[in-house]
Amino acid sequence: MEKIKQLRDMTGAGIGDCKKALDESNGDLNKAVEYLRKKGGLKAAKKANRETNEGVVALGINDDKKKISIVKIACETDFVARNQDFKDFVQKVAEMGLANSAEDYFNSKKAEMTLKVAENLIFSGGEKMEGEYVSGYIHANAKIGVVVVFDKEVDTELANGIAMHIAAMNPIALNPENISEDVLEKEKEIYRVQLEKEGKPSEMIDKILIGKINKYYEEVCLTKQGYIMEDKKKVEEMLGDVKIVKFIRFAL
Repeated sequence: MEKIKQLRDMTGAGIGDCKKALDESNGDLNKAVEYLRKKGGLKAAKKANRETNEGVVALGINDDKKKISIVKIACETDFVARNQDFKDFVQKVAEMGLANSAEDYFNSKKAEMTLKVAENLIFSGGEKMEGEYVSGYIHANAKIGVVVVFDKEVDTELANGIAMHIAAMNPIALNPENISEDVLEKEKEIYRVQLEKEGKPSEMIDKILIGKINKYYEEVCLTKQGYIMEDKKKVEEMLGDVKIVKFIRFAL
């Protein structure tokens, strides 16, 4: 019974599974863990087609604020997404992504974690970024995460605020020039049709379109958006001479 309890603490597997694993392994704990992991792999294969609509986003960041890793791991239910063992696992995956491949680490531990939570788990995304200064934010529900890279050191409060802004406002581009011509032309065509339906004369439509597109930039471009912490100023005004090199927003 002591070995069963020890194996259960090590793996999170059920009592019956632990007893069988020890019986099959002649009481060897290491072999029993291997037996359970193999069994977990079989379970994972059976669950591979089940939908993963829940999950957790986590990030790891170096002490010098120059390197950051973000991952998104999907599971089947909110119950598992709120499980502390699962959340700790996702956090470890993110931290491992700072120096190694987060996905490789996830794959090496997937069978073991699947055995614990009895659900299909998917590595839905991961990114490691480096720069002169990085910041990140995980929303309270761990369903949204953001990482931002700046070209120089930034006040911590502002850096965190920019990350929170991205989480809330979900910009699709950093600057207007980052929006593809295809997307821009599609927006112009939509506005043009709307204006024609409103009966605007053709000679005025091109002029009105300029204002419409500028308004569109304010809605979808990070630097042109009104800063959520101080909406009378745009994000680019808050940044001053600081530049955002890149940002990523993960959501479940």
